[in-house]
Amino acid sequence: MNEEEFKRRTKALGLRVIRLVEDLPRNRTADVIGRQVLRSATSVGANYRAACRAKSPADMAYKMSIVEEEADETLYWLELLDEADLVPSSQLAPLMRETNELVAMAVASIKTLRRQPAGNRQSKIVNPKSSM
Repeated sequence: MNEEEFKRRTKALGLRVIRLVEDLPRNRTADVIGRQVLRSATSVGANYRAACRAKSPADMAYKMSIVEEEADETLYWLELLDEADLVPSSQLAPLMRETNELVAMAVASIKTLRRQPAGNRQSKIVNPKSSM
């Protein structure tokens, strides 16, 4: 997967979560979890863009670790929405699957960056299925 495709997918994740949060029930619990998942999901794409502008391979690996953390946090909040019965599991399943894929790609990219000799590191997203 290339940089532009990963940018597209991370932005799409943010947009899907925006729509999800707008449709949440209007109660205190949904409001709190909604704010959290909105913050973390939109942060995934923003932090990936920052990683694309990294000043060094080490900086890119660090920023990709933030992408990983934010995507994993998004997954946590989606799980809470599901387990608290605030959103039907069937509605969350595709979103959770996509978020899991983004986490896996971020992890694979970080591992690839750390394995490469310093002079050969490139700004590239690794598809975890092709790197295994």
